[in-house]
Amino acid sequence: MSDALGWAAIDGALRRIYGDIDPFHLGTKHPFALGGSDPLDGISIFARTDPTPHWHYVSYGMSELYEKESSNTEVSGWGFEFTFRLVRRTEDTDPPVWPAGLLQNLARYVFKTEKWFEPGHTINANGPIAADRPHCTIRALTFAIDPELGVVETPHGSLQFLQVVGLTPEEYAAAQGGKAKALLDYLAPYLPLYVTDIGRGPLVTPAQ
Repeated sequence: MSDALGWAAIDGALRRIYGDIDPFHLGTKHPFALGGSDPLDGISIFARTDPTPHWHYVSYGMSELYEKESSNTEVSGWGFEFTFRLVRRTEDTDPPVWPAGLLQNLARYVFKTEKWFEPGHTINANGPIAADRPHCTIRALTFAIDPELGVVETPHGSLQFLQVVGLTPEEYAAAQGGKAKALLDYLAPYLPLYVTDIGRGPLVTPAQ
């Protein structure tokens, strides 16, 4: 993968936080480039203990990983890669796989509709984001710049690490009308690094 300059740029951004720690990595057998249904070529997952135990998922595939293909020299691909942070029990040794499916579904939406996500956008999932977890109270999403990874420059243009943040229905309602950023500012003290806990209760009411 020596010529995968975009991939190497993502690895470099992760190395600044995680050093030489080897992540869990979920690869894609049949990516879009080979006629498959998965836009993301892979997802790396890091186990964290601070500021609260969680899994940190990072996608590869929304930006230009291998060659510069678009005519827009300012940004790499869609201009972002997804990240997601999920609460981790300290005894857990392997990360859940369902968040990878969530990120693939978001990627499919972008590739199919050519409508991309930006900080402050919201989505109603119309059901639990973890469909096989009956206790999941998170049924909507918003997006923010990943607090640690931020924005980086790559040989193919800039990319931002766009973190997917889980919301309860009450929080989703409170975020409407362009209020997602204000909502995230309010939630920040309760959700360090915007870690998603799929079993938590709402932290706001729609009136907020």
